[in-house]
Amino acid sequence: METLPVPLEIGRANLFDIKVKWQDGHESVYPGRSLRLNCPCAGCVDEVTGERVVIASSVSADVKPLGIQLVGNYAISIQWSDGHRTGIYAFDLLRKLCPCANCRVQ
Repeated sequence: METLPVPLEIGRANLFDIKVKWQDGHESVYPGRSLRLNCPCAGCVDEVTGERVVIASSVSADVKPLGIQLVGNYAISIQWSDGHRTGIYAFDLLRKLCPCANCRVQ
């Protein structure tokens, strides 16, 4: 049985990026625009087909997180500078989206 990833710390890495320090010692830094484009909400992903419907050109290159809130013990929600705020990023999704070289190889 695989254990769920547990973040110890979640915050901003800088003006645009989000950093997560994981319980296993791993640290992930997510470019804000990349996370925004990977939003899992129904407005960004077709609920029937699972196809991503958010248009990349509609998301500004300088989009940034304005606020980060915990959702229970399993996810975060992010308020984005473009007004978007409906996505719930589960911790397991965040870990899968980790852009570091080690995680991209797996």
